[in-house]
Amino acid sequence: MKNKYIIRSRISEKKFREILKLFCLDIEAKKTSQITGISRYTINHLYDKIRERIAQDCEQASPFETGEIELDESYFGARRVRGKRGRGAQGKTPVFGMLKRNGKVYTQVVKNCSMQELMPIIEQLAQKDSSIFTDGFKSYDGLANYGYKRHYRIKHGENQFADGRNHINGIENFWGLAKVRLSKFRGIHKNKFYLHLKECEFRYNMRDKNMYLYLLKLVRISPLKLS
Repeated sequence: MKNKYIIRSRISEKKFREILKLFCLDIEAKKTSQITGISRYTINHLYDKIRERIAQDCEQASPFETGEIELDESYFGARRVRGKRGRGAQGKTPVFGMLKRNGKVYTQVVKNCSMQELMPIIEQLAQKDSSIFTDGFKSYDGLANYGYKRHYRIKHGENQFADGRNHINGIENFWGLAKVRLSKFRGIHKNKFYLHLKECEFRYNMRDKNMYLYLLKLVRISPLKLS
């Protein structure tokens, strides 16, 4: 069956469009399977392929324009192990995020949250004349040495969370939204965490756009391959 959205697919174009609409509505795979009559295995596989295409699109994002950019790191995973807390808590996956105020967010899974790990990401996306907002985490101590002269810090350790425009409420709000959304899966395999994270990023960035039409065009230009 010819399908311009999927290479060598047994799913019709009409059925694929229905599945894609349900994906965009954030309907879980089990319910989508029940609605469409397509097996749960096939829906899961198709959802993963859509997420892969989303991740590719996110990674091709252009650098942020000059403006106000919030930086922060977060940790995703199982609930805190007893006796282990704070940054780098045992068993959690570290993620770094950048958010352009009134704009897009960018996330990246990192090995750790050291300056050596974070600076290449920051320099790739943030122009040197941007206003950078962070908390008091030590990894941001040397931003000025890398040319970021407009660096403003909020000291959470001193119970300071906002001082006028000096805050990181935007990126912290995104972390909260992402964690609530991912919690509904009741556990995500480590190998698929990156794809789900990028889906959260993509959904946030498409909040004022037609996600369905955007994805339909994306897979029309470069069809999915299920095998």
